[in-house]
Amino acid sequence: VQLQASGGGLVQAGGSLRLSCAASGRTFNMYRMGWFRQAPGKVREFVAAINWNGGNTYYADSVKGRFTISRDNAKNTLYLQMNSLKPEDTAVYFCAADRNLGVPTSVLQNYDYWGQGTLVTVSS
Repeated sequence: VQLQASGGGLVQAGGSLRLSCAASGRTFNMYRMGWFRQAPGKVREFVAAINWNGGNTYYADSVKGRFTISRDNAKNTLYLQMNSLKPEDTAVYFCAADRNLGVPTSVLQNYDYWGQGTLVTVSS
């Protein structure tokens, strides 16, 4: 599967953005999906994950209650709605896919496919 992330940009603190990740192929619904982010000088970290049908989600504590992950299997698209953004949310955001019908995972090494990343900048 090939992944293309989009939707990043510059937003003021307290604002919102919605990221999208378009997937190629006909088997999108056989993948659990995740969002990760990497700030300058820091390691890539888990943000949110979702199982194959969207019925199970999992969030990092730092974004819980502010971000929502969802997917539309008919459109082969993954989303990340980000509300109440903070300057510390500034990072390049990556979507990732793991061909697995199990529960969502935060483990970076479980994901085999990665998008190119989209930059989110939150100004104070």
